[in-house]
Amino acid sequence: MLCPAGRRFIYLLKSLMMNKLVLAIPLALLLFIGCSGKDSKEHTHDDGGLDPLAYTLYSDTCEIFVEFKPLVVGHISKFATHITVLGERFTALTEATVTVSLVVNNTDIKNTVDTPASPGIFRLELKPETAGTGTLFFDIKGKDFTERISIENVKVYADEHAAIADQAPEPAGSDITYLKEQAWKVEFANHLVKRQPFNGIIKTSGQIISAPGDEMIITAKGRGIVLFSGNKTIVGSEVNAGTGLFVISSGDLTEGNIDATYLEAKINYEKAKTDYLRAKELVKDKIVSEKDFLDSKQRFENAQVAFNTISKNYSAQGQLITSGMSGYVKNILVSEGQLVESGTPLAILSKNKKLLLQANVSQRYFDKLSLITSANFTFVNDQKVYNTHDLNGKVVSYGRSVTPNSPFIPVTFEIDNIGNLIPGSVVEVYLKTFSIPDALLIPLSSLIEEQGHFFVYVQMGGERFQKRELKLGAHDGVNVQVLSGLSEGERVVSKGGYQIKLATAAGTLPAHGHEH
Repeated sequence: MLCPAGRRFIYLLKSLMMNKLVLAIPLALLLFIGCSGKDSKEHTHDDGGLDPLAYTLYSDTCEIFVEFKPLVVGHISKFATHITVLGERFTALTEATVTVSLVVNNTDIKNTVDTPASPGIFRLELKPETAGTGTLFFDIKGKDFTERISIENVKVYADEHAAIADQAPEPAGSDITYLKEQAWKVEFANHLVKRQPFNGIIKTSGQIISAPGDEMIITAKGRGIVLFSGNKTIVGSEVNAGTGLFVISSGDLTEGNIDATYLEAKINYEKAKTDYLRAKELVKDKIVSEKDFLDSKQRFENAQVAFNTISKNYSAQGQLITSGMSGYVKNILVSEGQLVESGTPLAILSKNKKLLLQANVSQRYFDKLSLITSANFTFVNDQKVYNTHDLNGKVVSYGRSVTPNSPFIPVTFEIDNIGNLIPGSVVEVYLKTFSIPDALLIPLSSLIEEQGHFFVYVQMGGERFQKRELKLGAHDGVNVQVLSGLSEGERVVSKGGYQIKLATAAGTLPAHGHEH
């Protein structure tokens, strides 16, 4: 293996020969001399006599990836400390005070920095004074958290020769290097692989529909021409009980004219009222019989009911049709200017508070329907996963038979509408059935598919990754069961796997070495 000066010599030699400057070759040879003999050994010893150590440690709030050369008494050891804030997306820690402490034989030395050398990287150093086995402590005081993370059984060597003699050979492998600086620039996160309860899954399709009692149909109260009232007669408009929606106007209609009906009812009511009041006085003096008085009272009450019914919400413009409840205009069923008869549906209102999730299940799962307790569902072209349990959902019914028109059995959940669930939407449904108490699970977002095979990137260390093929079980739209290929306690890349894949394919993964 040529040293850097040797590589420069070869490059220069080729250049000289191409330009026929052969006389300059002896000068180039002088550059190559620096690659041999005692000087070469000293250079290697200074740059790489001690291979760096690397540790990756986790707390509830952060990840520490630290690199440093083995600790030697009297020698300054530099610590490249990469601190990542955990969350939905892993980010570099940019504001914190970080202290590294070394405790050996009750002797404590420490070093503190208040700012990172670059986002996420805090450069610390220690000069050990006592040989032995000790503990390294990293104390982090950020704006939102305080952490202490330790590395146990850290050796401090009496001299470099002892450190070099104790070095273990670097294990061979095909690990992929993906630097923290790269991960911090993209949507990146990892996930701890662990066993947890899981449910058997029936994957199917379904639909969001309105719940019974959650909708109301507004109908015409008489024959006439429909006129829209105000700006509330628009699909999606929020309305209150009593809000005017339509006006039914008779216009020039000769039959079923509501204006004529109103005038007729008014005249009948006023006449019946006059007759009743007159008979009420005459019956006292026995001028009219009790029977005639009661007949007059009955005609008056009938006329009053008819008039009140017609005159309710009636104006000179026509009869006003109002909302019977508070909610939203789901659908308009008529056009403005359309002639309607009494009882014609005009609009559908919805409270939009309760919805039904109806899943269509194949007949072969009939024996498992009674085991269904909850479900996950997603909308088409939407990665967000909803859970019926989080929406106060419950199974309200499931079919006991099939019809000639459909081979599927409906399973229906009632759920709360959180505001962005639209009745009529088609969804993918993951029905949860029997329980698997000890399943090995990873997020579905971890998977990388290649020609029908599924892989994940396993984080072996802070910046070292392995590509691993998995054998999978069922998934519920959020997590997937791993049957083989992973072990509990490993960490898989849950966000950013494709960026690692693209960087690997492009050959853009840089060489490693933060510690120097």
